[in-house]
Amino acid sequence: MFSDITNFLLVFSFKLLMENIEVYIKEFFIELENPILQAFCAGLFTWVLTAVGAGLVFFFKSANRKLLDASLGFTGGVMIAASFWSLLSPAIDAVEKQHELGLTSLPSFLPPAIGFFLGAFFLYFLDKKIPHLHLFKKIEDAEGPKSDLKKTELLVLAIAIHNIPEGLAVGVAFGAVASGVDIGFTLGGAIALAIGMGLQNAPEGFAVSMPMRRAGFSRFKSWQWGQLSAIVEPLFAVIGAAIVMSVYPILPYALAFAAGAMIFIVVEEVIPESQSGGNADIATMGLIAGFIVMMCLDVALG
Repeated sequence: MFSDITNFLLVFSFKLLMENIEVYIKEFFIELENPILQAFCAGLFTWVLTAVGAGLVFFFKSANRKLLDASLGFTGGVMIAASFWSLLSPAIDAVEKQHELGLTSLPSFLPPAIGFFLGAFFLYFLDKKIPHLHLFKKIEDAEGPKSDLKKTELLVLAIAIHNIPEGLAVGVAFGAVASGVDIGFTLGGAIALAIGMGLQNAPEGFAVSMPMRRAGFSRFKSWQWGQLSAIVEPLFAVIGAAIVMSVYPILPYALAFAAGAMIFIVVEEVIPESQSGGNADIATMGLIAGFIVMMCLDVALG
């Protein structure tokens, strides 16, 4: 009986704490008022969590490969779930709303399909035009044009490319809320997306900073490079919000564009990296966990 009461109190306290945190976060973003500023702060949040993840280099001398692979799997799961729940589904709803307003006669699936393809192609273009190096690869395996960049710089560029669609997704989400059109997308949904992107950024920061440390860099220098990889997110969050607010009819295309860009990153980069260490099952379960977490965030806050 005593244990049942204790468990009930713990669950109730946790639920109350989470509700208070949710209210506080929403009030913070509401007080900002300006959607561009909201998107910028959300982008800063994702960058801060990357810096926190990179900061683990101050406390650990090495990284467990199984943990890294599980974390990368988690990252992929969050991005896949966010692509549907927070981007593609609202994109389809946006087209249907534009039908009601007489703004388009296109089939509901077509603008999201076009946006999704363009987003994936955009990342494909960057992948071919920017020199970069994926995690766990040797410098001889660098992709893109030939360059004299060091392995450190190539690795940071790879993660920066990865973070561009995440910043765009966050910005487009806040821009969608600012449009004022009822497509089932709320401020809570945009916040959930930012939280999800931030959570999966933390292990990425660690995955960048730890190889730097092993290569002989100081802990501080390793942290600097690790957090630098996500500095593009606030910038592209602002760009995404500004575009959607300026041209409302582009909303479904923009939402799907961000989704297509993220799915390209997951398939081309995240999943192969998570599976390359011989920990396929662990990485797969990490992906499933990430999908569940992002889905729950979107439903709970959205």
